Amino acid sequence: MYAIIETGGKQYKVEKDDVVQVEKLDGKAKDEIIFSNVLLTVEGEKVKVGFPYLKGAKVIAEKLRDLKAKKVTSFKFRRRKNSKTLKGHRQQLAVVRIKEIAVE
Repeated sequence: MYAIIETGGKQYKVEKDDVVQVEKLDGKAKDEIIFSNVLLTVEGEKVKVGFPYLKGAKVIAEKLRDLKAKKVTSFKFRRRKNSKTLKGHRQQLAVVRIKEIAVE
């Protein structure tokens, strides 16, 4: 069985016991997190699709830790203008383990 959830403006395909990196979430390590924005569930041949979300479906996960992604740099260079800009960004992420996919 797997589900497609939406969190942080992105969609993730998750199964039970998967470890997934998602956008930063509130809470501490070992906290239980419930994702209620479930778009689709598949169990064998049974497919349930939400419009846009499934009612009564949720994915229960455990937050493992927080971390930062690798640095992404943005460099702008304007020739003959003596102008250049260098910016860096590290996205904050949360690592979660999927415990259960519950569908009513």
